[in-house]
This record gives sequence, structure tokens and C-alpha cells, in this order.
Amino acid sequence: MKQSNNHFKIAPLALAVGSALMLGAPVYAQAQAQSQAQSQSQQEQAEQADERIIVTATRRPQTVNEIPYNISVVSGEELEEQLIVDQVDVMRQTPGITVVDRGYRNSGVINNIVIRGMNVDSAGNGDFALNAVPTVSTYVNDTPLFANFILKDIDAVEILRGPQGTLYGSGSLAGTVRYTLNKPDLYGGYAKVDAKLSQTEGSDGFNQHYDVLVNQPLSDSVAVRAFFGRIDNDGIVDYANVYRLNSNGAPVAEGGDIANGDPVFTRVEDADTVAIDYGRVSMLWQPSEDFSALLSHQFQSDDIGGRRQVTTGTNWVGGTESSYGDYENGAVHREPSEREVSMTSLELEWDLGFATLSSTTSDYEHDGSSTSDNSGFYAQNNWFAWFYGGSPRPLAIAERFYEDSGFSQELRLVSNGTQTFDWIVGAFYFDQDTASGQDSLMPGFSEWAEASGFDETLASWGGVLGDQDFLYRDNRSLRDLSVYGELTWNVSDVFRMTAGLRSFNNDIDNDTVIELPIYPGPADVSSSFDDSGTLFKFNASYDISDSIMWYATVSEGYRRGGTSAVPITGGFAENPAYLSYAPDSVLNMETGVKGRIGRHNYSATLFRMNWDDPQLNVATPNWGFYAAVNGEEAVSQGLELELKGYLTDNLKYNIGYAYVDAELTEDLVVPSGTAADPSSYVYAEAGEQLPSMAENTFSAGLNHSMDLPSGMYLVTNVSTYYQSSSRNSLGSNPKFDIDLDSFAITNLSTSLHADQWKFTLFAKNIFNEEGVTGVLSEAYMGTDPDENFYGNSSKQYISQPRTIGLQVSYQFGW
Repeated sequence: MKQSNNHFKIAPLALAVGSALMLGAPVYAQAQAQSQAQSQSQQEQAEQADERIIVTATRRPQTVNEIPYNISVVSGEELEEQLIVDQVDVMRQTPGITVVDRGYRNSGVINNIVIRGMNVDSAGNGDFALNAVPTVSTYVNDTPLFANFILKDIDAVEILRGPQGTLYGSGSLAGTVRYTLNKPDLYGGYAKVDAKLSQTEGSDGFNQHYDVLVNQPLSDSVAVRAFFGRIDNDGIVDYANVYRLNSNGAPVAEGGDIANGDPVFTRVEDADTVAIDYGRVSMLWQPSEDFSALLSHQFQSDDIGGRRQVTTGTNWVGGTESSYGDYENGAVHREPSEREVSMTSLELEWDLGFATLSSTTSDYEHDGSSTSDNSGFYAQNNWFAWFYGGSPRPLAIAERFYEDSGFSQELRLVSNGTQTFDWIVGAFYFDQDTASGQDSLMPGFSEWAEASGFDETLASWGGVLGDQDFLYRDNRSLRDLSVYGELTWNVSDVFRMTAGLRSFNNDIDNDTVIELPIYPGPADVSSSFDDSGTLFKFNASYDISDSIMWYATVSEGYRRGGTSAVPITGGFAENPAYLSYAPDSVLNMETGVKGRIGRHNYSATLFRMNWDDPQLNVATPNWGFYAAVNGEEAVSQGLELELKGYLTDNLKYNIGYAYVDAELTEDLVVPSGTAADPSSYVYAEAGEQLPSMAENTFSAGLNHSMDLPSGMYLVTNVSTYYQSSSRNSLGSNPKFDIDLDSFAITNLSTSLHADQWKFTLFAKNIFNEEGVTGVLSEAYMGTDPDENFYGNSSKQYISQPRTIGLQVSYQFGW
């Protein structure tokens, strides 16, 4: 444990009390202690625990105030008190971070976290796996995985801003988020049951959420822990004008006239239902203080009925132009999704005296699928008329899937105690296989073509009659082998310097098939990409006083390159420059102070991040194939502030603010044309603000406790999050270049603690802010009566509307 000076030294008793209260105490024991303690004693313990929260993001146990760079931690207790179960609400607790809120549909496809503005991709992405990996790495304990698990039975969420390349490798370009999970408790058997009932604005039904937690020691050295839960939410969004389909999934023709009949529309109320089953089972074996083994298995299954996204434009379903109402979506086909994710890990830890040896072995599988209505996209590109004869019932859907499986092994040796030199060395191996695909279908097209005579015209053009017009299969494999280390020189009791290196080697193989069945022109692309290099970090920290630390960091972040599969010959040829994209990297420079004044903790950080060769996920300009390209340069700079503490014995607060100025510093130029006639164009100009990042973000919260007679007490939480306006996408194309308004989300809850019972009344998004974080515009996917498309596939990504409910918890021990 680091003990570099008087203020930051962790007294063993304080550490034990703080860790027990905030991180590892049985829920039953916590309830009993809280009901028996006096108010002043409770607050003194809470203050001490808040100061002593232990995190392991630096690969050694330290308090937040000891870590010499900008890290934020949201404890499991805070998550539970504020009824937070999803990633969006957690990230909005932390300044300098924004999220694209896509709801639960396809929530595991794309990492939606943006740290310090390090993003060039459009906020409208969301339905398919992207070529370039995210700029933020996410870990479940020590397993690299973005699965967007429901956040239950969590120890803490640790958010590290800025590149974490030496300890976390590729993908930690902008930062790293770690979800650390509660371990089985050897010291008592207990259980907890939660039931939550709520209703959301726009819904005619109710949301239900149930879960149960059981912890059971089997002996002095073995304990098991399990929790299981179910979320069953009624929908919010009405699909106002979906086609009525026949038994073959094709649009029904009005009057039975296959050749000329208009579509028949119907309405689906509250279509975006949510059904999620989740759980985790873990076993801890700790035969001595020097050794422990933790085996755990976690799973989640999502079944989502449609988008929590709304259409704000118009339609021609009734023959005249009409606007959509609140919480309506204009897609003409339902858009469900589903996914399964499971992870098994074995974590071993030996205290060897001079150092602690850790081993983490993990295996995971993550797959999902969805259906999207692309009719508006086809209509806006005039494809129905130009290529498919102009059916009176145009329908284009995309059935997409993704698969991700991985095995990782990490070995790490961390020096114990505080010596002149503290050190960390480790090795990491990652073997990942991914697949993604799309089948673009036009149900009923063949039947209509034969009835109308277009089949003969299609044949004369060299086309082949069928209902599928696009097939895409992309299979990739990654092998990552890295070794890393950090060395800290404790120059004196108040001054420290740390240097870190990571050497890596990545092997990437790609095999992709693209077929256009109606207008044949298949393309099979196989390629490989090898990359190796070294990342560095340098950090210095100085204790200005017993309660103030100054720190400065220069660090490097990296994201691996890869390949894109596009046709480069034939009628659908693209520029071969799209076949591969290079790695990108960040040089981060930051300095800050953190410390404590009385009952108040604070931190302030200034940063600048120079981003070279930023990777942009893009659709190719000729035919819209999935690809990634490199820009030249971008920069992000700003200020992050956090303040938390106690205003009175019973009133705790937290405030966070960040200013982020993130922009391109060179024109972003992308290829166009073909191999025979290559060209390029300026996609976005130097000086443009990067998308999905608000310049100003602010979060604040109050927590008030009040004793009641008979040992009961009330805990009230109020929190608010604000972000200023942001951009939907880079570039000046009006289809995508849309300004997103500022918004604020405010939540309130009050809990009555009564011995083993807890009753919580809550209201989320009290003022019912739309909170739009992404748009697919009308110009991109809207209505087009000239193409016989009378619905509207455009959409806005809204935050969850106002939700009011009650949660009841019961906990007991034995």
C-alpha cells in the first residue's frame, strides 16, 4: 500500500473501516449497523469511507486521492441509492464524458462513451458493428469487454480519463472504464430481494424490475454469491404506420391488387418493449491471507421490441402531408433486436511477500441481431425507382447480426509495500474472433415484379429476380500479445516519478464476402494487417502539503488499424484506398491538483490531447459500403473540475464541470472514385467541432439523510446533468450536419430505511427533457411520395422520458 507522506498514508484501521462500509460489507450487516448507529457516528464513518474508497485501476490498491492523475469513481452504494442500472446514467455522473443514448436496442453493438471529445464518428451510427474499434476501452474486472451489462451488485465504476496505453493497451485511446464486481463474502450469509414498478411518459403500461441476491459462506475459506434479475418494460414509442404483412412477411396489397395496390397500414402501440434477463454466479476460495481464487460466470439476454427513437417529420400515409405526434416512429416495418452475452473468468492472486502475482483468465461470447427499416434510405437515394421498378409498396429491411468471442490471459506482478522503487510488470494475450453481417431484403419484390411485368425488364438489364439485394459477411480475427511495465521512483516522501512502457504486436486477419444477388457483382476480400510498436507514459507528482497533490502526465494512446472490404472492380467498384486504414495515436499532456480541505475533496485538471490519423467509420461515397479511413489531425483540450464533500452532518454533495474544446486541426480528406479514376474530397474542414461532445458538461448531486423514530431514517437524493449543444456529425452535408440542442436531466429519489426493509419513491427525468444525442435526418431517411414511400424512417435518439415509480427492497441474514 502506498504510504508516501503523512496525509496520504492509509491507517490500517481506517482502510478496514472504509473498505467494509463502502465496498465489501454484507448488505444485511450494513442495514443493521445503520439502524443502530447514531446520526453523528454514521456521518463520521461515511466521511472517512468516502475519503478512503479503494480502487485498483492503477493495478495496485490506492485511494482516489493517492492516484496522481484524473480518475473518477462511482461506488456501488451510490449506484444503488440512485437506482442506476445502466451505463448512460453512470457516465452522466462524471464531467468530461458524454454518451450517445440509443436505449436498450442494440446496446451492445457500439460503445457509446465519448471521453474528452475523442470521437469523429456520426452520432447516427448504432445498428451495425463498425470497422474501427472504439476510442474508450471497457473492462469487467480485468476482462476487456464491451457488453453493456445491467449494473447490479457492482463494487465500483472506475473512470480513467486520457490514454491508458501502458496498462490497458489498444483501444484506450481516450480513456478506460472498469466495472469492478462484488466478490463473495466469507463472513456471513445474507440475501436481498428487490422489486421495482414504474411508468414512463408515453407508455400505456408499466415497467417491472425484479432481482435477488444471495451470499453464502460454505466454509471459513469458501463462499458463493449469486444474483439473478429480470427487467420487463412496457414500450414508449408507437410505430404509427407499419405495413400490414402477409404470412410470407410481404406487404399486403390494398384490394388484393398485387401489381398496383397501395400498402395497408396499421399501428403498433408501445412497440419498444424491453425484456432483459441477467445474472452472475461466483465462488471465492481464500485458504489463507496470501492466496485467493475467484471463479465467476456472468450472463445477459436482451429481447427488445423496437427503437426508443422518434420521428419528428411528416408522412403521406393518409394522402396528405401530416406530422407525427409525440413518441411516434414512422418506420414501415417493426425493428426488434436481441442479443446474448456470457463471460467466465478465473482470477488468481498470490502474495509472494516482495510482490503480488495476479492471473486473470477469461472467455466470453457475445452475439446479437436486429431488423432495421431502410425504406427511407432507399427512397431518398431513388433506388426504388431507378433499380427496382417503382413498386407501389416499397419495403427495404436490413437483417443484421454480430458475433464476438474472445479469450484473454493476463499475468501481472506488482511490488508490495513502498520502496525506493515500486514497479509493475505484466504480459497480456488476447485472441478474438468477430463476425458481422447484413442481409438486405425487399419482401414481396419478386411477387410484385412478376405481377407487374418488371421481371422481364429486370432480366433485360442483366438482373436476377429475388427478394435479397445485398449480402455482407465480415469475419475477422485478432491476436494481441503485449508486455508492459511501470516503474515508480519515490524520490522523497513528497515527490514521485513514474515511467511506463508497453510493447505490443497485433495480427489481424479479415475475410469478407459482398454479394449483390439481384445485380450480381460479388466481391470476396481477404487481407491481413500486422502492427507492432511501443507506448509510453511519464508521470510526476508532488505533495505541496499534507492535503494537496500536484501531478503532471505525458502519455500515449493507440488504436490498432485494420481492413475494410469493398468491391474495387465491376459496376459497384470503389476506390481501393478503402481497403485498409492505419492505426491512430494520441499524445496526451495533462496537469492538475487534487486534495482535501476540511470535509471537501477536490480535483482540477488541465489537458491537451493531440490526435494523429484519427479513424473515421464512414460509408463509401459511391455505394455506401462499410469502411474506415484516416484523417490527418485533431486536438482536444480543456478543463475538468470535481468537488464533493459534506455541507452539514446530514447533507452530502458533489459537483462536476468540464470544458472540452475538441476540433479538427487539418482537413479530413476521404477517397472517392474508382481504381480507374481515383479522386478524393474534403469530408470535413479544419476547425470543425468534433461530434457527440458538448463543450460544457455539468453534473451535481445532493444526498440528505434524516433520522426518524424507531430507528428508521430517510435518504433523499437529487441529481442533475447538463450538457451544452453538440454536433451530430462532421462535415457540411445537411443530411448529417445537424446541431443538437443542449439539455438537462434531473432525477429525484427518497428512500425510507426501516430495519430490513427499504421503500424508495423515485422520478427520473423529472422535467421530461428530450435529451437528443443523435439524429438520422429526413433528408437521409425521410418520406418520399414520388418513390411511393409514404412513411418516414428518420429518427431522433431521445433520452428516456419521465419515469416515476416505487422500489421495495427486503434484506435478511442468517
